[in-house]
Amino acid sequence: MSEQTDLDQTCINTLRSLSIDQVEKAHSGHPGTPMGAAPTAFCLWQRFLRYDPDNPDWPNRDRFVLSAGHASALLYSLLHLTGIKGTSPSYEGEDRLAVTMEDLKTFRQAGSRCTGHPEYGWTSGVETTTGPLGQGVGDSVGMAIAGQWLAATYNRPGFELFNHNVYALCSDGDMMEGVSSEAASLAGHLKLGNLCWIYDDNRITIEGSTDLTFTEDVAARFSAYGWSVAHVDDANGLSLLTEAYETFLHTDNRPTLIIVHSHIGYGAPHKHDSREAHGEPLGPEESRLAKEFYGCDPDKQFYVPDGVREYFQTGFGERGRAAHAGWRVQYDAYRKQYPDLAEQIDRMQQRGLPAGWDSELPIFPADEKGMATRESSGKVLNAIAGKIAWLLGGAADLAPSTKTELKGDFYGQFQPPDQYENAKGNYRGRNFHFGLREHAMCAIANGMSLSKLRPYAASFLVFSDYGRAALRLSAMMEIPIIYIWTHDSISLGEDGPTHQPIAHLASLRAIPGLIVLRPADANEVVEAWRLIMQLTDRPVCLILTRQAVPTLDRTRYAAANGLARGAYVLADAEDGRPAVLLLATGSEVALCVAAHEQLKKEGISSRVVSMPSWEVFEHQGQEYRDEILPPGILARVAVEEASSFGWERYTGAGGCIIAMHCFGLSAPAKVVARRFGFEPGHIAAAAKEQIARHNTKSTKSESEKAR
Repeated sequence: MSEQTDLDQTCINTLRSLSIDQVEKAHSGHPGTPMGAAPTAFCLWQRFLRYDPDNPDWPNRDRFVLSAGHASALLYSLLHLTGIKGTSPSYEGEDRLAVTMEDLKTFRQAGSRCTGHPEYGWTSGVETTTGPLGQGVGDSVGMAIAGQWLAATYNRPGFELFNHNVYALCSDGDMMEGVSSEAASLAGHLKLGNLCWIYDDNRITIEGSTDLTFTEDVAARFSAYGWSVAHVDDANGLSLLTEAYETFLHTDNRPTLIIVHSHIGYGAPHKHDSREAHGEPLGPEESRLAKEFYGCDPDKQFYVPDGVREYFQTGFGERGRAAHAGWRVQYDAYRKQYPDLAEQIDRMQQRGLPAGWDSELPIFPADEKGMATRESSGKVLNAIAGKIAWLLGGAADLAPSTKTELKGDFYGQFQPPDQYENAKGNYRGRNFHFGLREHAMCAIANGMSLSKLRPYAASFLVFSDYGRAALRLSAMMEIPIIYIWTHDSISLGEDGPTHQPIAHLASLRAIPGLIVLRPADANEVVEAWRLIMQLTDRPVCLILTRQAVPTLDRTRYAAANGLARGAYVLADAEDGRPAVLLLATGSEVALCVAAHEQLKKEGISSRVVSMPSWEVFEHQGQEYRDEILPPGILARVAVEEASSFGWERYTGAGGCIIAMHCFGLSAPAKVVARRFGFEPGHIAAAAKEQIARHNTKSTKSESEKAR
């Protein structure tokens, strides 16, 4: 298996030449890493990867993550030469390869499957969207966790349904990013023996040699994390690469890092600067020299020699098809013996929900004192978890504060089986402990979701900044991750400005495809979870309070199921013709309700609109939106203990926004609220000012018309 043949070298050089041609034709891209890492990737794909090219979504396939997303030309060349079929919904039923020769020729152009960096869901064979360095390796840890959980939960004697491995090709840049350190530390603790990172150590970044900034001993660092570390001193040595991969396959009690020492340049006499090969096209002259050095015809572009595709099919293709076929036979027998478990697997893969999943959702009675929405969320989460076996997750060391622990010994803790003497640790556990690693937590959640689990990840809202890069990619990939952010406003009180989120709601609302939900009370929390669990193609941020908020009397006010439309009329004028609109989210809704009742006593009609999700509301038809926020009512007050940014779209230029324009204050919550005007009396006064202002404008306008 370790012997190198002429055809092996031809395949490697074809990967290199196709990558060069893609970048040259596009006049854009990174040719260096594809050239240097081609043998590394070839050896893995042709000799080890279990992947059925006809069924790239097979649940037990090995995962290959190109964390070095700038080397995308290499991945596209692999997908083309190995004949991966296009099966993602974006192909709309077309019977074609995931990456055709035409796609290679239109690298980085509009409509091509060969985008600048790999994009999940657009190109079959791309396991996750990568580009921002460190994200791919973070995702790979989530995929490895999912693999261990699936195996521990669903494998049975004689039925090894899940035993796949996860490989990630990473770069010097990946190793520098903090998220990779967080993820590697946790992976080492969890002893993920199904995880292999392949570090293409070419010692070059955009600014030059890594000696400028990166001189640490990476091998020692990963050894300290608890990883197995292997070295391949020559990236062109297939026998050395083969030995390293085989060592990984025989290491089952820890993750593996393979450090492959490569050169980003191609090694021929030339004028070429290796930094340029990393970040820009070679140019016609250098491309010819490179091809000549590799033994390729320099006058041919996008050329695939005879036998290359066929050779990949006899190795990569036959191995993957046989593994998948054997798995299908085994799964059919498993379904007969364990029909309930098979049904769970099927629903999970389809992102479906079991019948009756919401049958035990709580109903909270009216209570003036109420409870924190983090408390009610914890109760709802546990009710749902009992019905959906693949709903699982945890917090960045804050489960007691975020109320995200699944209660009951049968849920268990996800830990290595030998972690505790009392054997509470096991890979079947559904409670995850991410440690103080918010960035890695969000990236890991991406990997878990890409493996079709339904993960949730939690922390304080102010720390969402730490995970923002991974969270943004969740939205880009359209995967249904549940982010739970608690301690959502200045009303958390004494912890002060460092922990009081101000700009965070606005920044999350700015991410396309991300739903932000900030429920007002316990029953809105129930409806928020009802909405969340039915999402299949977008992530959601559930924003929850630390402090208690009243549980509204739904016999007096509108039913909480109005949340499903993003915004709804909670309390209204008796004749349905309010003089002023009071708009709010979360804990501030109760303040608006109190102001509404105060105004009513003064004979002033108002409407309270609970707006838990701007994104969901904006997806409603114009007729509904106008019904909730009548265009003719200009007197409007918006209330939110956060930045005012964005509220203008609902208040108009003449409306009033009671919000934060500075950082918070360390003091008891009531003192903080009073200092910044978050009180019913202040809201009522603002409402009266609005009515007076717009009535004056209306009167003036009528007078001008009369003249």
